[in-house]
Amino acid sequence: MADLDRGAVPASWTFKPSAASFHKLTALLTLALLIFAFSFGNDAFFTVNNGLTVLLQTSVIGLLGIGMTLVILTRGIDLSVGSVLALSGVMTGLSVKAGIPVAPAMTIGVLTGAACGLVNGFVITKMRITPFVATLGMMLIARGLALQLTGAAPISRLGESFGALGNGSLLRIVEKTGGIFPKVVFPGIPYPVILLAIVAFVAAYLLNRRQTGRHIYATGSNEEAARLSGVLVDRTKMIAYTLSGALAGLAGNVLMSRLVTVQPNEGVMYELDAIAAAVIGGASLMGGVGNISGTMIGAFIIGVLRNGLNMAGVSAFIQQIVIGVIVILAVYVDQVRNRR
Repeated sequence: MADLDRGAVPASWTFKPSAASFHKLTALLTLALLIFAFSFGNDAFFTVNNGLTVLLQTSVIGLLGIGMTLVILTRGIDLSVGSVLALSGVMTGLSVKAGIPVAPAMTIGVLTGAACGLVNGFVITKMRITPFVATLGMMLIARGLALQLTGAAPISRLGESFGALGNGSLLRIVEKTGGIFPKVVFPGIPYPVILLAIVAFVAAYLLNRRQTGRHIYATGSNEEAARLSGVLVDRTKMIAYTLSGALAGLAGNVLMSRLVTVQPNEGVMYELDAIAAAVIGGASLMGGVGNISGTMIGAFIIGVLRNGLNMAGVSAFIQQIVIGVIVILAVYVDQVRNRR
């Protein structure tokens, strides 16, 4: 350890590409099979409009999943992202109602999420409370604040500009037909999808090219060895939880913008979808293993699965059962991989 510079991380502590490639290939094959099965069973599934619907539904799961991946890599968990999503959306809505322009108001929402994540990191690192209990407490606090601030009532009449992020699109082409509604030639690329792509690229760059990313992997792989090598473990964990909270705040803005109404009850059970996306994509709950591209595949598996089952008329309760079984299988595969 003596020959390591302060903060340097041995190459063996970073994620091994062979394991990543195998799990990612398996997840990608699963996604392809799901798309084939649903498109074969329903002609409407493989259409442009339905594809855009899947992308929009996946954007929120993907944003939450990226933040969850950062936390899981440190051998932690964040059960508060669904409630933080709701609280951040409430803060954005209240800010807009107070006369603040939409963009600064959404920034306040993201900062609210980041603050919640920072508190999580502080409680975990300084008070030495396990991530499960700390983030469970934040889940209850954030949800309670969201309901208290709104009186459990939705915030509406936020203006058309509030819905631009969630419902707008880039390169949308319409043709005037003389009727009430113009003909849509090309629906464009939804802003939430573009935002997800940007966030995924930045997060992947952080993990693969920056020292902070190497420290995140090192902390999850072997916390004590990382500390002895000069890695600031507590600071690394606080960064991971703060980023997870900020991304939950961003996801809250996207979701509430899509609804054009702030719903304090939104985000219930979203933390489970985020965990499922990360685990299905190859992130190990033992820490130190996982990547952003795998999480994106996992998010799309959940999005496609929900969409396909909805179109097939399967109830939401059965969907929960199916996703739960998939998560158990993904964790089992991860355990088998770790034993080997």
